[in-house]
Amino acid sequence: MDTKVVTVQARGETFSYEAEQALREAGEVLRAGGLVAFPTETVYGLGGDALNPESARKIYAAKGRPSDNPLIVHIARMEDLKAIVRQVPGEALVLARAFWPGPLTMIFPKADCVPRETTGGLETVAVRMPSHPVARGLILRGGGYVAAPSANLSGRPSPTAVRYVIEDMDGRIDMILDGGEGEIGLESTIVDLTVSPPQILRPGSVTRDMLEAVLGQVSIDRTILEADSGQAPRAPGMKYRHYAPQGELTIIAGPAARVTDYINVHGAKDREQGHKVGVIGTDEALAQYRADVVRSLGSRQDEAGIARHLYGILREFDDLQVTRIYSECFEASGLGQAIMNRLLKAAGHRLIVLDAADQAGE
Repeated sequence: MDTKVVTVQARGETFSYEAEQALREAGEVLRAGGLVAFPTETVYGLGGDALNPESARKIYAAKGRPSDNPLIVHIARMEDLKAIVRQVPGEALVLARAFWPGPLTMIFPKADCVPRETTGGLETVAVRMPSHPVARGLILRGGGYVAAPSANLSGRPSPTAVRYVIEDMDGRIDMILDGGEGEIGLESTIVDLTVSPPQILRPGSVTRDMLEAVLGQVSIDRTILEADSGQAPRAPGMKYRHYAPQGELTIIAGPAARVTDYINVHGAKDREQGHKVGVIGTDEALAQYRADVVRSLGSRQDEAGIARHLYGILREFDDLQVTRIYSECFEASGLGQAIMNRLLKAAGHRLIVLDAADQAGE
């Protein structure tokens, strides 16, 4: 399959003639059952017609994704929600007023028109309204309902830049829309509205505090920062290893001095064994690390910047063929919870917790 790559830029909701033609062509691909990768404010998505079972099967095949891992349905107009869910609860309207369009996904009981292929066999459907103008333009021209996981091979870090979409999807899908780099860098927050109180199934840039400020009590699924259970996933990213680089990633938590000492000592041992060692650090400690590749996610005072840079650095380590990776740990609250969720998934939950008495060589 030849994959067509087209650059599409927007000024607000306005498109140039060339961009409009590209969006119309991409919309026709979706309506015909094909697949189009496109930018969102979070990461690049891999889109297909959400109401076409064959499109869902093509998405799973292109990604190498397990078919019980649900897809998110993207819409561009609030009035379109009623057609794909059985009921729109009051909480959904409150959340939509506060966070749509934006990086929030809500889970509802699905309407009959949504095929089980799209929902991973579940009777619920995950729905999001992105804010990126190219994403919204494509949805409107592609039939109004676009199922879209991240546009990467299953298990790999999600793409925030089009070059990684091309790397994973060239020859697998019909078209790629290049809309520049993602603004947020982590996938949307997912909230299950079929339970009471509503429950966060995947943390993101819309944090628990932000949700509770408009909704009241919100619970958090206990597996967000724990190892995967054997149960079928209720939302994308819950069950399987995700976001993983090719090298083995280990997260080190503890006092800052102990963390840097541990990483330097164990990294040196890895290098003696022939490994290429990488470190994911922050500005505050970066100069203290000794490794083949050392990269900063940014300052600990800027969690948004850390989130935005995470996947790009994991991809860069793949480009540089790093085989052992050590990462600093982050606070498991606010946006830090989303960062740690992705890091733990990427590391297969390899987490070493040090205290002040631990010796680096132990």
